[in-house]
Amino acid sequence: MAKRHLQTRLLSSLTKVFADEDLRASTWRRATCLRGEVFSFQLAYRTERLLRGLQVEVESDLKRHIEVRSVGLAPSELPGSNFDDDVLRTTPGLYPDPLVPLGERLPAPPGQWRSVWVTVRVPARIRAGRYDIELALTSDDGKRLGGGTFALEILAATLPAQKLKHTSWFHTDCIATHYGVEVWCRRHWDLVDRFVRNAVDHGINMLLTPLFTPPLDTRVGGERPTVQLVEVRGSKERYFFDFKRLDRWVRMADAAGVRFFEMSHLFTQWGAAHCPKIVAHVNGGQRKIFGWKDNASGRCYRSFLDQFLPALVNYIDRRGLRRRCFFHVSDEPHADHLESFAAAARLVHGHLQGFRFIDALSNVEYYDRGLVRHPIPASDHIEAFVERGVPDLWTYYCVSQWNQVSNRFFCMPSARNRVLGAQLYRYDLAGFLHWGFNFWYTQFSTRAIDPFRVTDAGGNFPSGDAFLVYPGPDGPLDSIRGEVFREALQDQRALQLLQSRQGRVKTVKLLERGLDEPITMTRYPRDADWLLRMRERCNRRIAA
Repeated sequence: MAKRHLQTRLLSSLTKVFADEDLRASTWRRATCLRGEVFSFQLAYRTERLLRGLQVEVESDLKRHIEVRSVGLAPSELPGSNFDDDVLRTTPGLYPDPLVPLGERLPAPPGQWRSVWVTVRVPARIRAGRYDIELALTSDDGKRLGGGTFALEILAATLPAQKLKHTSWFHTDCIATHYGVEVWCRRHWDLVDRFVRNAVDHGINMLLTPLFTPPLDTRVGGERPTVQLVEVRGSKERYFFDFKRLDRWVRMADAAGVRFFEMSHLFTQWGAAHCPKIVAHVNGGQRKIFGWKDNASGRCYRSFLDQFLPALVNYIDRRGLRRRCFFHVSDEPHADHLESFAAAARLVHGHLQGFRFIDALSNVEYYDRGLVRHPIPASDHIEAFVERGVPDLWTYYCVSQWNQVSNRFFCMPSARNRVLGAQLYRYDLAGFLHWGFNFWYTQFSTRAIDPFRVTDAGGNFPSGDAFLVYPGPDGPLDSIRGEVFREALQDQRALQLLQSRQGRVKTVKLLERGLDEPITMTRYPRDADWLLRMRERCNRRIAA
């Protein structure tokens, strides 16, 4: 096939290449980055005829640090239930998202734009300077059909370690269900380890730890597969606790690079009215001793917590984990849950003095009344907490944050995903929470789904909300949303590095150069070019 039948274009990581529309994004051929950074760009291509045997070849002095993957397409039946003006599409269809390892050939159907995703893992110790990365698309007989050369300038500065605490809830049961393995069998542990390492690689340094089966997104009266780490024996008046499995979890997490442990919620979601599912060995068998039928403030659960929490604290202190552990009461309580939440908080605060409690919520009264010591407001409700000067403030977003604020739904431009890094810096936030690293069930966990076919939790959440990673044959497959979110975290780290050199006032001024108003969660530049230029300004100032 002649070259004229294959179009190619180098693009930034912020362009979503749709198969069924013209490619409007301009060519992006050069950029800078810091040592220790993960840098990404794309090569888009389009052929006029069906092209079999298309392959990609890389030539660069950085070759051993480069990974090339194909950008796959994922179906979305529910791109969203509400939309503002900053979306790419509102229609169901195929969206670019999963990153698929290169097989024998690249997909090259006629008349469709496709792309390959190029990831450069820049070593922390490498000579500064310009590195050309030549990409060639070749036929099965080795003939070059097209390609391009990207110039990456590595600057003489190293990206600092991440300060932000970041949790994206890790669903161990979804892994067992999808791969059809028994919970905590050897194969399950191996898969969990691989997904934890992937999470850490993407800036998730806090791990949801299922002391008991997390009472999250569960139908009232229903239950999720048991993933309890703490072994319980006895019943009613006297309990005994074995932390061996929890200790294995801690050792696995340590080896993977996890820095913090987020202990699973001690009360049910949306009100703290009931107990999480807890199973115990009783009279030679295993049975559920707490669950939906049990009142959270009842005598039996109080007695259980009075025994369990001191034992847990003793284990934490023996392992030297106190400064690394965070606790929850209940997720997303509303205004009418104040009393039930307060009752639940009283049960646990006394036993866990000195530990940090974090809960996602948006009603500032929980903070005003001292019920939540470290609130995590949604990004579209953060201003009331900012006004109160909440120390070490976090934020989160989920299905409800669709209007004006950052998020990572399929239908949103990647710039809307990445801009969160600038916002995290501007608000000087200490943490970020998301509920779905790998939630591969329908809403309320009523049944399992195939994430490659169902991306909206069974028609309940916008595609892109429930999971950030796909289950490959032997472990995680990345998404462009996960790669771009890591870029957001790297932006925050670069801005923090610049601040350490020139101060916060000058750094904020550089960040907001040319803008008519300060950056907030709802007011920020919407275009990808602004983000790319901002990061270039930051890099150049760091290297000056």
